[in-house]
Amino acid sequence: MTSTAPHVVTVLTDAQDEILDRAASALDRSHLPHYDTSGPAQQRVRLGKLFDVVVDCLRARQLVEVVNWSEQIARERFESGFGIGEVQTAFNVLEESMWRTLVEVTPPPEMAESLGLLTTVLGAGKDALARSYVSLASKQHVPSLDMRALFEGI
Repeated sequence: MTSTAPHVVTVLTDAQDEILDRAASALDRSHLPHYDTSGPAQQRVRLGKLFDVVVDCLRARQLVEVVNWSEQIARERFESGFGIGEVQTAFNVLEESMWRTLVEVTPPPEMAESLGLLTTVLGAGKDALARSYVSLASKQHVPSLDMRALFEGI
């Protein structure tokens, strides 16, 4: 079986504007605090950077770039006060839009491999993002729960 990686890259790059428009619209509808303040134009730029990283990884069949980029984004967003859910939503809306495009134009015999390649790249990115957030959060002092209030009046 021949690889569908070139097909996936071509399909995604040919539909880049439509993919980013759909993803930016979905992100805007999510009403995430930090993304709402940045505005639609900045959201699209950020989604475009992730799109480029994903396509580069598909083209090279390497995950290093998406892992490194996701770790960097995790640090930047964590330090800016973004919740992990906000950033993961950005990944998810782009993934959904990319999937939709692939499903619309990919012949059935190539569907599993095409979606598998895309999911592998984005999955590696989301995993790196989550691991980085957990690592950063574990280094911060988190106040412990004051249990005395639970037992007052007993």
